[in-house]
Amino acid sequence: MPPCCDFEITHRDGGARRGRLRLAHGVVRTPAFMPVGTRAAVKGVTAAQLEELDTDIILANTYHLHLRPGDGLIARAGGLHAFMGWTRPILTDSGGYQVFSLASRRVITEEGVVFRSHLDGNEERLSPESAVEIQSRLGSDVAMMFDECTAWPSTVAEVGHAVDRTLRWARRGRDRFLALGAQPAAARTPTPGQAQFGIVQGGVEKSLRDRSVAGTLSVGFEAYAIGGLSVGEPPGLMHDIVAHTCAQLPDDRPRYLMGVGTPIDLIEAVMRGIDLFDCVLPTRNARNGQLLTRFGPLSITNAQYAEDFGPPDPDCTCFTCRRHSRAYLRHLQMAGEISAATLNTLHNLHFYLDSMERIRKAIEFGTLTELRQEFHQSFARQPLH
Repeated sequence: MPPCCDFEITHRDGGARRGRLRLAHGVVRTPAFMPVGTRAAVKGVTAAQLEELDTDIILANTYHLHLRPGDGLIARAGGLHAFMGWTRPILTDSGGYQVFSLASRRVITEEGVVFRSHLDGNEERLSPESAVEIQSRLGSDVAMMFDECTAWPSTVAEVGHAVDRTLRWARRGRDRFLALGAQPAAARTPTPGQAQFGIVQGGVEKSLRDRSVAGTLSVGFEAYAIGGLSVGEPPGLMHDIVAHTCAQLPDDRPRYLMGVGTPIDLIEAVMRGIDLFDCVLPTRNARNGQLLTRFGPLSITNAQYAEDFGPPDPDCTCFTCRRHSRAYLRHLQMAGEISAATLNTLHNLHFYLDSMERIRKAIEFGTLTELRQEFHQSFARQPLH
């Protein structure tokens, strides 16, 4: 692999891998969870707080940053790292998820996707080439290729068409990425070592996943992601497709499962060979008053916590649990105080990042199966909202 995206596996436990992913702005300890900073900010917390949580890498959104404040402005600021004051790695998605999530506001053609902006209704366009160019101006460490994600359920024909179009887009996007990398240094991205990840689609059809894997590998990327899951399919089916797909991806490259997931999803996917994750669940649920703990989810608005002066999780070492009680956090949430979102988010992100550290240590010591049982005992009986 090129120096901009060096990946070393240090320990294994079954199909799980512990490793180090070296990117332009630092090293990511894998398996790793990426907090979602859609608009160049993780909701509710500052860059300094993310550093205090020991966050290795965050994710930002190409589509949203292109619309506001604009990738040109961010480039003039010196790139996304300088613009938001974040010195560690950043992965940017390509806007492909918006093809899925903004179905009522877009039209897909072979050229790309035409959107109606959710901000002002203006027509906007994204193509495999423009997604590469936008991410180049943003200067992220990892740029994702532009893909088409289908809903669940979809017909085999619909998923097949999306797979084939995604493969054609992959070739175009890769060609543009390599062409930009060959330009003189002064004209390149603010992050000269930017890497590009390919995306495998195919829904829950194993034959289509096979076709997508073969085609994406033939294009050739620094690493590979699995997209098109966690869109409504049953968890067991998702885990089966992850295992089937992972088995065909290069062992020496990072594997990224996009948009996943719950604590159980994380450990199940790690056991099947996944190295990177992102999901809005910990930050979104925090704003809604749900705290994630080692004994399961806790809804802080419940009346039973009105005079509960213990911490949210007695075993947690985060700032929120060290300093504040369930009663106080319930008061903030019920009163609509902004600090409720911040304190809840700090706790949930700490829980996710600490869970990944526990997973990494379990891989190192060969105890991942035992940790998996603990996760299931805590979360299988209490669904997350």
